[in-house]
Amino acid sequence: MPTADEPGKPHERPVLEPIRVLRPRNTDALAALFREMEELTEDPENGEGYESVPLPTPEARTQELPPVPPIPPVPPAPPVRRPGGTGPRRAAVAAGAVLAAALVGFGCALLLPEGDRGSTARTLPATPPATAAPPADPDGSGTLREGAAGPEVTDLQQRLRRIPNVYDDGATDGRYDTVLTEAVARFQLWYGIRGDESGVYGDDTRRDLESRTG
Repeated sequence: MPTADEPGKPHERPVLEPIRVLRPRNTDALAALFREMEELTEDPENGEGYESVPLPTPEARTQELPPVPPIPPVPPAPPVRRPGGTGPRRAAVAAGAVLAAALVGFGCALLLPEGDRGSTARTLPATPPATAAPPADPDGSGTLREGAAGPEVTDLQQRLRRIPNVYDDGATDGRYDTVLTEAVARFQLWYGIRGDESGVYGDDTRRDLESRTG
């Protein structure tokens, strides 16, 4: 059993020597590999080194290809005969039919008496000329555009003057001029009206303006 040290007397303990820890560096393995390679390359006669292999010359690696045989010409395709084509026989048949119809009509005209021919010519009604229908206005039936005039234009001018900054101090003379066209286009742009042409007072613009002006 160890006894306590006497007071005033130093305690004797073994002296500890420093320990050195050697850690291999990362480059040590690479250096050893280079040394082995130098030893192998310095003594190639022992069979442990590297030998130089001669590379083949470009002439030895190049092989001459056989000549390409010429491509035979493609024969032209035979002409295609369409089923509905007009041949000499069909042309002759059509000409004969037209001639026969002309002879029959001429014979019927000769058999009619002169009075009947004149009455037939007089009783034939004249074909009236075909009149094209006017195109429908895409902006509506009551559309107003530049060049129009009347009380409807006056009503439009009065309503536009109620919209701020659109037709301020504009005329109310009932004439659809350039100034009124620009005011209508400005109103359409500011209030997002896209159903009518720009500057044309159509159905969509009319409904929106009347709803805002009461």
